[in-house]
Amino acid sequence: GTGSGARAAAASLTGASLAALAVKFGERQRSPHCLLVKEHQVREGADTAHPPRRTLFVLNVPPYCSRDSLSRLFSRCGHVQSVDICEKPGPGEKKEKLTSKFFNRKTVKGFQVAYVVFRKPAGVQAAKALSQEGPLLISTDSHPVKTGISKWIASYEASVVDPKELKAEVDAYMQDYDKKMAEEEAKAAKEEGVPDEEGWVKVTRKGRKPGLPRTEAANLRVLEREKQKRARKELLNFYAWQHRETKREHIAQLRKKFEEDKQRIALMRAQRKFRPY
Repeated sequence: GTGSGARAAAASLTGASLAALAVKFGERQRSPHCLLVKEHQVREGADTAHPPRRTLFVLNVPPYCSRDSLSRLFSRCGHVQSVDICEKPGPGEKKEKLTSKFFNRKTVKGFQVAYVVFRKPAGVQAAKALSQEGPLLISTDSHPVKTGISKWIASYEASVVDPKELKAEVDAYMQDYDKKMAEEEAKAAKEEGVPDEEGWVKVTRKGRKPGLPRTEAANLRVLEREKQKRARKELLNFYAWQHRETKREHIAQLRKKFEEDKQRIALMRAQRKFRPY
C-alpha cells in the first residue's frame, strides 16, 4: 500500500537506524505522513534533559502535531514522562517548567523535531515497533485537533490578556525577586570583611564611601552643576568667529614671544667675552 511504500522509501533514504512511523491527521486523509523515529543516543551527561535508553528521537514532526498529540500517540507503548518539541536537534538541559501564560511564549513554525521520554526503556523499543502497524491518527473524535477558523478563534482567545491574572503573576514574580535580592544582600553582608581559605577578602559594593544617593535633591544638584558648566562654555565662545579670533591671538602671542626670545639669545651671545681674571 501507500503507507508501506512511503515507509520503505524513507528507510532507504535515512538508513537502517531510523524507523518510519506512518501517521494521518484524520480518517479522511488519504496519504499518510511519516515520522522518523530512533533511540536517542548521546554520551553520558551530555544531554541531561533527555536521558539515554529512555528517550525516543522523532524527526519530521508536522506543525499540527502538538505535545499532547505525541504523548497520546506513544502512550500505548508505555508511560510517557515528558515530550519536548524543538526547532532543531540539540542538547537539552534540565530547566524549570515554564508556567507563565504571558511570558516566554515561543511559537515554532514548520516541521520540527521531538524528544519523547518514557519512564522505562521498553517504551522506546515498543515505539520503534509501531512502524509495522497501520497509520496512527493524530486527530480523533475523542481528541480532536483544531484547524481552520476554530483554531484561529482559539488562538485569538488565548492571546487576550486578563489584567487580574497578569497582575497576580507579576506580583508573584516580584515577590520572588525581592526575596532573592534580600537573601543575596544578607549573604554579602555576612561575608563582608571575612577572608576565604586563601586569605582573600571579597570586595562588595557597600563600602565606607557609598555612591551618590538616588534622591530628587541630589539629582537636581547634579543637573544644576552641568547646566552652569555648559553656560560658562557657551559664553566663552558664543560665536564661531570669536573662537577663530581667540586662536589667532594666541598664535600671534606665541610668535611675539618667540621673536623676543631670539633677540635675547642673540644679545647674550654678543655680550659674551673671554675674561680670564
